[in-house]
Amino acid sequence: MKNIKRLFLLLCILPGFMFAQTSNLKLEKTTSFFPDNKKINIEKIEWNYLIVPENWEKPNGKTIKIAVAVLKSTENNADSNPIVFVEGGPGAGGIKGISGWFSHPLRKKSDIVFIDVRGTGFSFPKFCPDLGKTFLEILAKNQDKKQDEQQKAVAAMVCKEDLVSRNIDISAYNSKAIAKDLNALKTLLKYENWNVYAISYGTYTAQVYANDFPQDIKSLILDSSISDISQYYNLNAKNYISSLERVFKDCENDPDCNKQYPNLEAAYYATIEKLEKNPITVKADKKIIPSGNFTYNAEDFKVAIQQSLYQKKLIPVLPLLITQFNTGNKSALSTLVSSFSGALSLDYGAYYCVSCNEAIPFNSVSEFDKNAGKYPKLKGGLSFYRSDFLVCDKWNSGIIKKDKVANDLSNLAALSVPVLVFSGKFDPITPIENGNVTVKKFKKGFLVEAPVSGHGSSFSSLGAKIANEFISDPNKTPDVHDFQSNPKVDFITDVKINGGISKFATSLNEFKILFFAPLIIAVVILIISIISFLFYLIKRKDDNNANKQIKILVIVTAIIGLFTIAGLITAVSDTAQRNFYILTFGVANKFNYLFILQWIFIGFIIISGLYFILRIRSISNPSVVATVLFSLVLVGVYFEYWGFLL
Repeated sequence: MKNIKRLFLLLCILPGFMFAQTSNLKLEKTTSFFPDNKKINIEKIEWNYLIVPENWEKPNGKTIKIAVAVLKSTENNADSNPIVFVEGGPGAGGIKGISGWFSHPLRKKSDIVFIDVRGTGFSFPKFCPDLGKTFLEILAKNQDKKQDEQQKAVAAMVCKEDLVSRNIDISAYNSKAIAKDLNALKTLLKYENWNVYAISYGTYTAQVYANDFPQDIKSLILDSSISDISQYYNLNAKNYISSLERVFKDCENDPDCNKQYPNLEAAYYATIEKLEKNPITVKADKKIIPSGNFTYNAEDFKVAIQQSLYQKKLIPVLPLLITQFNTGNKSALSTLVSSFSGALSLDYGAYYCVSCNEAIPFNSVSEFDKNAGKYPKLKGGLSFYRSDFLVCDKWNSGIIKKDKVANDLSNLAALSVPVLVFSGKFDPITPIENGNVTVKKFKKGFLVEAPVSGHGSSFSSLGAKIANEFISDPNKTPDVHDFQSNPKVDFITDVKINGGISKFATSLNEFKILFFAPLIIAVVILIISIISFLFYLIKRKDDNNANKQIKILVIVTAIIGLFTIAGLITAVSDTAQRNFYILTFGVANKFNYLFILQWIFIGFIIISGLYFILRIRSISNPSVVATVLFSLVLVGVYFEYWGFLL
């Protein structure tokens, strides 16, 4: 009887105790994080801030605000099978990519929860969102890798000092804390459990979460998984070269690729040698690089190729990219600078809080160098990643050091929920071998290997289909037949290189009316002149030769110009549908005739202009003809601006 009374008393006290421990937990509704984006705001999305302790060991201490967006199911299902998406990085928020999920098949029957994990995106406090821009400016300089590493460390320390000065507890931003945030969010959203969908470094956080809160997990999707945090940096060179060698081998075995790019592997290593001796400086948008110049050295080249292996659409273009670096195509390399900018879009303050806490301490610079030493032609591996050891050594200075113990993942072996693991053949950072290791951690794991993908292989139409089928019936073995039916990379070999295409495509994509207004007016004048001059020639057969000939010249020139403009628009559209990365270099070879037409057009402008000057006294309405000729010249000026005539 006494035991029953004690149990009853404990049950009465426990809820109050739990409430005291979680009194700082709240979910606050807020307005859209994208107030000016109509495309996003017409969707049914609930915007929130999750209020949690900054340090979970101090539950009643300082709180932080974590941005949350719940994309509601299109079927308005009250019993929605919820999914929470955990982005990677570390240092990337999940909410900025929400529009890419509007038509995702998972949304039909599931609410999808996006979270900017602590220290990222729209969450507060803000960390160092502009540190990546500083890193880009460092990479842009013409200096050796040691200078890059040292300047990167200095910039990171400025970030750290700013965080500390704002009383931010940088030791409280890690996967263990994020796991507790996710548990609190699930509870406040009143979900019994949910499906966890994670990518890249987010897969490590998701494993920590599943280990610590197994009752929260209905199923797991791990795309591009980290299988062993203690090898994440140590095997960096091996992971990169293994993926790159697959490209070399596949190109060699492809007759068209091997013909267009013979000895691709030799060209890659020769480019490293070239750039070590003679870096290439190209023009860059001053909005991206304030100096207006970016200098590609060997380290920049290696990182550019490594980052290209992430993207499924870039893998077929890699032989072309390596060749353009090798030949020093400044126009194409200038366009690539913006891609570098995108690759450094993480919040590196959050990145270092996490990496210096739970990754770098279990790796070592000596093991990194030992692994890189196995590939002597790589010249020391990738210094961009090696520099993290120097940064973290300084980042962790002054922090009270406990004996570092890796996050416990031992409970994963007992996890009974289904787990779907995606792994890409060309992934350079979480290689395809990781998938095999990860899936063996779980009782009920399914592995999907993507034969023509890099990082994030589930983010394709077929990958989305497999993910959707898994969430709908997680105990069923995924059907990967369509995913693996075409195991060959369709390498891009038929490209007409032209530096103007990228600039032209960018102009079309941005379509600033003030920029295009003169061209549009000129085109309208040309169309009217063709019609009116043709009508004139038919009606006035007895007119003098000068009038007839100038009108014929103008008609022919205008038709060539208009046909060329229409052809360029078609070429860009057609090429973009095939693979928009081709536009960095040019268009498909079948559009080569357009560049010949441009010069014919310029030739006719010169002939027409000279004829007009020589016979102006015999030409009626010379002001009208002059206006049309000016319109033709204006079209030529646009061609020159875009770079077609270089």
